[in-house]
Amino acid sequence: MAVDADVTVPPAAWRDRRKPLWPLALLVPALPFLGFAVWRAGGGAWAWWLTPAIVFGLIPVIDVLLGDDRQNPPDEAVPRLSADGYYRWLTYLYLPAQYAALVLCCAVWARDELTVASAAGLVATVGVVNGIAINTAHELGHKRERVERWLSKVALAPAGYGHFYVEHNRGHHVRVATPEDPASSRLGESFWAFWPRTVWGSLRSAWRLETGRFRIRGRSPWTHRNDVLNAWVMTLTLYAALTLAFGPVALPFLVLQAVVGFSLLEVVNYLEHYGLARQRTAAGRYEKVDPRHSWNSDRTVTNVFLFQLQRHSDHHANPLRRYQTLRSFDTSPQLPAGYATMIVVALVPPLWRRMMDHRVLAHYGGDRTRANVRPAARR
Repeated sequence: MAVDADVTVPPAAWRDRRKPLWPLALLVPALPFLGFAVWRAGGGAWAWWLTPAIVFGLIPVIDVLLGDDRQNPPDEAVPRLSADGYYRWLTYLYLPAQYAALVLCCAVWARDELTVASAAGLVATVGVVNGIAINTAHELGHKRERVERWLSKVALAPAGYGHFYVEHNRGHHVRVATPEDPASSRLGESFWAFWPRTVWGSLRSAWRLETGRFRIRGRSPWTHRNDVLNAWVMTLTLYAALTLAFGPVALPFLVLQAVVGFSLLEVVNYLEHYGLARQRTAAGRYEKVDPRHSWNSDRTVTNVFLFQLQRHSDHHANPLRRYQTLRSFDTSPQLPAGYATMIVVALVPPLWRRMMDHRVLAHYGGDRTRANVRPAARR
């Protein structure tokens, strides 16, 4: 059941009270320019750590202060919201800002004036921007409009994770909250054990899905129409252009920031479905995906910064819904904090398990057998 804090407001009069806040999502790709300005002003190495400090330090604090927003749009307002180009252009605008930040940081790296601490901060800064860009790619890649699907691959190119476009839509959404899904983490599985399983598993799954699409039609997968290959070509073209512009020294920087970027995506995957499982029906199939199979958070600030990714249950139930129309459900299990906080917690396995394992068990009434459990722990 969805929750609506404004049930007394007539649908025709309903307005999105967060509409002025959505442009804040564009603050993230602007942060490297702030770091650059502070660094040029003599701020030292710490200037390049401003972006991760704001994203994983300041935003969680503001999240706690502002609390939750469980406002849902009435069904009658959804067509109007979906058709409003204002929301769509905000996702488009992330991309030029993302690429501008990447070029700026490549230029700084190529000057070879960085200390080890500055270099690490620069990698972390760009990795965070391109990692969060994968969320923008996620929003665009689910849409029917061809231009948005194409822009999704453009947003994925800096992180070298173009195969996500195939695997997420046709793999993860089909197998979510099952042992067969490499992007659904298991009860008792640490993020560090999950990382290689999901990175390799998602890559292999994307290739199988896309090559299978061609072979079932009797065609070769080695074509520009292959969405895994053309996405990878975008990355290779981008990296080649930046290497030509800034020299071979740019290449290790691009690789390092890409690892940070796609690791940020995978830690989000880790927390979105941790331990949650779809049960088998009498026919032996998995039950339909519903709000019980995703962890959610209604924290106001992180929902604005992440285009409401934290309303993940409605997204899985209705993948084509645009971010401004996603709803909160009573039946969805709730994270104790927003994603920015939970990402940091997930990197510390004992803290994560202390915070989350009992919540998984409570969700299943204490019955561990109903959860998606790590095989070793199940044995």
